[in-house]
Amino acid sequence: MDEDFPQDLVKALKEVVDSNRWQNIGAAEKFKTKKCTRLLSEDGEDMVIVFVAPDKFYAMDASCPHAGGPMNLGDIEDIGGHMSIICPWHGYSFRLDDGSSPTGLQQQMYTVKVLEGNIYVNTSSELLVPSSNTTENCEDSKEDISSAVVPSNADTLCDWAVRILMTADPHEKVQLTHKVKERWDSGDIKEIGSATPPSQPHRQDDLQVLAPGKIKRGKAGTKASRIAVLHSLANIEQWAIDLSWDVIARFSDISIGQSGKLPREFFTDFVKVASDEAKHFNLLQGRLKELGSHFGALPVHNGLWHSAGETKDSLLARLAIVHMVHEARGLDVHPITQARFARQNDTESVSLLEVIYKDEITHVAAGMKWFTYICKHSDPEMDCIPKFHELVRQKFRGHLKPPFNEEGRQTAGMTKEWYVPLMKPSEEDTIARKGTNS
Repeated sequence: MDEDFPQDLVKALKEVVDSNRWQNIGAAEKFKTKKCTRLLSEDGEDMVIVFVAPDKFYAMDASCPHAGGPMNLGDIEDIGGHMSIICPWHGYSFRLDDGSSPTGLQQQMYTVKVLEGNIYVNTSSELLVPSSNTTENCEDSKEDISSAVVPSNADTLCDWAVRILMTADPHEKVQLTHKVKERWDSGDIKEIGSATPPSQPHRQDDLQVLAPGKIKRGKAGTKASRIAVLHSLANIEQWAIDLSWDVIARFSDISIGQSGKLPREFFTDFVKVASDEAKHFNLLQGRLKELGSHFGALPVHNGLWHSAGETKDSLLARLAIVHMVHEARGLDVHPITQARFARQNDTESVSLLEVIYKDEITHVAAGMKWFTYICKHSDPEMDCIPKFHELVRQKFRGHLKPPFNEEGRQTAGMTKEWYVPLMKPSEEDTIARKGTNS
């Protein structure tokens, strides 16, 4: 129990904790496993709980007041006799006792009390307490995950790509993605740089990961089923964020024929893709909250990352499989998914699915654009469509399956000659007959 808190007030606090601003966030022991724990809130004002051994806890806003840096990733140090947290972005320090900084900035702090082994925080925000579920990993996720070490003062685009890949918290991953895009677009980040990405992006310890075939997604016919579909889509968007940063870091140094390295425009395009995917994750997470759930409430799979492993040595293969097969397949299933939500009068989900769909068309277009660019600038020049067919047959298991969203694919620049020959011969004949009769 906090010795500074008068014993005669303990009973009074217990009586008002439910009706006033005090919120019980759980057992203190749970927050001693790491120095900083991020808590999500319903109103978006996330909070960080800081633990300083042996029994001291502090609470503050999750974002740095300077530039929005992630305080839960900060270091804890004794600075001038005061325990302080240091923002990982620009090195600004803030005292844990009052939130003050030598820079003159002030961090928002919240009063914390420990009563009978539980932590209480004085806040009007409704905090989401971290899950205590154990992690069930599929076989692939039990492998050792290599981690690239990025110097704290490194500030190239590839350095940040690796940092984001190594960020386990999806909400932190989203925040970093948006911030890096803002800095890249403004010219604050100037160099593309070079960095080695981890073999697999980091994930939260309490995320339950199953083999892809064991995930039951449902058909959106009930509220629980709609939540399952949205949760599955949020998982895909999280992997899509990582795939975008991985393609930036992994292929930054490749040479293209006589033209040399990839142009800066390539990196700008995929920074935008990453930011779009982060936006999609936020939209889906917000809708899950509105439906009484949250990301991480259900099991997920890492099947999409298998394609990253299959294409880690070839940018052409990565563009073909991830952006021109998987993302194009997302266009195909959109009308069906949206119609199922519409039948349940879930207009909010229908609207956000439409936002995602329009962005995904541009992502397929980005894959097409740079696949074509590399083929045409290679030495010798490659014929784009036959090369695409070759790579899909090598790297993708099975045939492409109808129905195809021909309008969406066409908008992205993908005409039928790109994908129809990759169907089963019997299905290709059926499509051909329909085309003849139309």
